[in-house]
Amino acid sequence: MSDDDDLFGGTGETRTRLPERGGADGYGPGRRPGRPGGRTPSRSLVTVVGVVVLLIAAIAFANRDESSSEGGRGGGADGKGTEAAPTAPTGEKPVSGKNGGIPSGFAKSEQGVQSAAANYAVALGSAEMFDKAKRDDILKAIMAPSSVAEFTAQLDKAYTADFFKNVGLKADGSAPSGYQFVSRTSPIGTKVTHFSGDKATVATWCGGLLGLAGERSTKPVTSSWFTITMELAWTDGDWKITTHTQKDGPAPVPGDDRASGSEEIADAVEGYGGFTYAR
Repeated sequence: MSDDDDLFGGTGETRTRLPERGGADGYGPGRRPGRPGGRTPSRSLVTVVGVVVLLIAAIAFANRDESSSEGGRGGGADGKGTEAAPTAPTGEKPVSGKNGGIPSGFAKSEQGVQSAAANYAVALGSAEMFDKAKRDDILKAIMAPSSVAEFTAQLDKAYTADFFKNVGLKADGSAPSGYQFVSRTSPIGTKVTHFSGDKATVATWCGGLLGLAGERSTKPVTSSWFTITMELAWTDGDWKITTHTQKDGPAPVPGDDRASGSEEIADAVEGYGGFTYAR
């Protein structure tokens, strides 16, 4: 039995029930008009028609999956679809390599560069960025060699003792005793705004967490929404960032969720690991 049989009821057990036509008053079910000769359509005929429709849908679904896996994005002869591409499985295997704990070895394609941008956004928004040695390792792993020195200098100027104090950390960037520092970025979606083979620009919409988890924290963990736009270049067999910018939003309307206690937040951060993102 194929997956399509499971999805569309190919076992022959599917029954399609058509709604009764309303009576003359619009409330109760009325008597269906007879065919010429006084015969009415049998329920078995309705069932056969329903199964045929489902089988046609299953064939179309299978053909869509096949064309998607062969050509990436469906659509015209140029391989680009006419609709926005959702974040969905594409058939390309996710990367298995790691560079300093960060996924690497992305495909030289629009899908590959989106995967790279999403994973690099996670690295840039991690708590490790607040540690000088770890930050330098992250930049070497995700930045193009020609951009590492410039960004290292820029971030060294940004991650100062005053900045650490503003987020509740000590002057060296470490968390005070009894507190857990939280900084985590989760990509919501990606969008390619430019792709030319060896160069690409990708915008990544993200949700973020930042703050100190602790009973008496004056800097509790809060959420934020922002978009990171990266310019990437194909360098030494992988995508690397040449430059990136960040702006606030888009931000949804806050829900009615009850804010969790500091201990619950700390346990969640320790207990739930991150993802390797792939298109």
